[in-house]
Amino acid sequence: MREIQKERNAQYEERHALAVGRLRGIVSEETVPEQYLPYFQDVAIFLLELENVRRKVENGEWERYSIEEMKSLNEILYSDVLEEHYGRSYANPTYAADKYGLEMGRLLSMLYAEMRSGIPYSFENRMDYLTILYELFIEVYNSFENTEQEKTQGIQEDTSSDVRTVRDILYWYASDYCDVFLTDRIMEQIDPTYSPFAADIIESADLDNDRYLYSFGEFITANELGTARHLRTLPEETLRKMADVYTEGYRIGFINTGKDLSKKSVVNIRYSLGFEKVIRIAIENFRKMGLEPVIYRAASGIITKREHHKIGYYGAVANWQYEYDHRQDQALIMDKRYIERRLEVLKTVYEQHREQAAQFAGPAVMETFGEKPFSPKAVSEASAYNDEQKKMAVSYDSRSGQITNEYIRGEERSFTIVAYPVPEIGENYPEIFNEVIRINTLDAKLYEKVQQTIIDALDQGQYVCVKGKGENRTDIRVTLHQLEDPQKETIFENCVADVNIPVGEVFTSPVLEGTSGVLHVSRVYLEGLQYTDLELTFKDGMITDYRCGNFDDPEEGGRYIADNVLKGHESLPLGEFAIGTNTTAYVVGKKYGIEDKMPILIAEKTGPHFAVGDTCYSWSEDIRVYNPNGKEIIAKDNSVSINRKEDVSKAYFNCHTDITIPYEELEEICVVTKEGKHIILLKDGRFVLPGTEVLNEPLEKLERL
Repeated sequence: MREIQKERNAQYEERHALAVGRLRGIVSEETVPEQYLPYFQDVAIFLLELENVRRKVENGEWERYSIEEMKSLNEILYSDVLEEHYGRSYANPTYAADKYGLEMGRLLSMLYAEMRSGIPYSFENRMDYLTILYELFIEVYNSFENTEQEKTQGIQEDTSSDVRTVRDILYWYASDYCDVFLTDRIMEQIDPTYSPFAADIIESADLDNDRYLYSFGEFITANELGTARHLRTLPEETLRKMADVYTEGYRIGFINTGKDLSKKSVVNIRYSLGFEKVIRIAIENFRKMGLEPVIYRAASGIITKREHHKIGYYGAVANWQYEYDHRQDQALIMDKRYIERRLEVLKTVYEQHREQAAQFAGPAVMETFGEKPFSPKAVSEASAYNDEQKKMAVSYDSRSGQITNEYIRGEERSFTIVAYPVPEIGENYPEIFNEVIRINTLDAKLYEKVQQTIIDALDQGQYVCVKGKGENRTDIRVTLHQLEDPQKETIFENCVADVNIPVGEVFTSPVLEGTSGVLHVSRVYLEGLQYTDLELTFKDGMITDYRCGNFDDPEEGGRYIADNVLKGHESLPLGEFAIGTNTTAYVVGKKYGIEDKMPILIAEKTGPHFAVGDTCYSWSEDIRVYNPNGKEIIAKDNSVSINRKEDVSKAYFNCHTDITIPYEELEEICVVTKEGKHIILLKDGRFVLPGTEVLNEPLEKLERL
């Protein structure tokens, strides 16, 4: 890719020089309507700053910068969207709408957000990408120049035509450049040679010096710096233990699901900056397995990003409200033609690189937690999908998922996820970090034995009842699959820390019919967003009602859940029911007061959890999976996912969101057999099933503190 990039830059060199020259002119011109002058001049200055950075990277001046200069430049590039400045930023749709009216304000705010996606391109010396952005901005500017001339000549008074013109420019930018940005994004995921930027830094930089962090072009804060510095204090043995847990979990995941890792040659590493010392070792480990890493940046441009989610590697999020405000900017341009265009590009690229795509083994994810929980403000000026666009977005997710699975087959790929805290978690960060290392390396054999005891009880049941305690209103009945041969079959998977680290859960895909009741949790953190007083109502396994206490307006709370939990679907099934057994992790959360900051990856192991959306076995239901005791897990489908055999578009929702009830909010979990016998598993937040008492030991120690 380095040679390809040089060729691309050479191809764009003349266009690039013309665009930069035009930007310099915009800074001093006064040829657009007066009220828009500050916007265009300020954005042009920002783009020229990006160009300045690109040139310093290209000529080597960046490497001669002192770390103070690097830090200063990093702060300058991201300062405009920081919380303290966001109120008067054109990136803020509320501010832009106040200046230019709702429709034009949204468009210009979106345009500025798209220009800000160019920050990392300047550090990658992507002259091609930057040229495309510069030209987009200039085209919009030119349209305002034409408008000013027409108004001067008395030709045009209707401002609605200005809005249509700008929207058309943005539409054709997204449509025309799909085959550049979207193509490159797909190739970055399957070809290790295509985007070596991050891998080069991780493998060759001096990781004992903070300077390397600023070379990524991401926003760098005390979290990234503190993480890197803390890892430098850890012995090599500990770093290797962290890397080994991460990579071995990945390898064992293939073994436990009967998938052949030897057929694969590519693994996608996703992580947050600061963990490079561990990632460097992980790269070595993966190569010993025959896997080359692809390490691509989390997308920020409208063509490739997935709402506010960060998929890839990334630094700090400068302002989550900014990310949330722009999560549905595609609403300004989305129509059926655009959706079809994206799907066409997706299909074409995968078909052209069919053999390469088949080599992709899946993602290995290292998450972080400890940041201040984010609960967004409702911003009416922010772009949002209308009802028709919501259906289009859902349809796109479904169809793109089908295309991807055609070339990267679900039954042949796997994944692993592990999580560690960042310094923002508090003054006990080093202690908490060490505790999390301990949690991630607990004795899997001990948990395997105890969890099998729980599964043996669950396998006798027709359904499970989960009831909350005190203010927790949970009261739900979960119907279980029935075994035809209990000697050889089982309903629940015994999860012992392979793909899903740490150890500590038994889970199943419940029968939807008869699964009904209320799921309630006082506070939970899902995919970077905080929910308070979250309540979901189920009938026959499908969500029929929902509410939360995040907003004074109940309707706003409903929209929040509809957008971010239901993902635009009218309803979702209960795709998973699980019982978390990791009381050690639960105690760590209570001891340090970080329960609300625990990632779902750990939190789901600290109580019963319910996942809405697809089952845990989506796209790979036909693979035979066995527990360590040799019994085959037969509860992999439900009455929705089974539609894959007739119409795959009706089988999957392309989402899976876990919601956990903490132990202290539980009155009881019991299994009810067909004879009417009640087998109690948990009572008042304690495990009471004989053979599981060892799980209470961490809880008892907590009480004595």
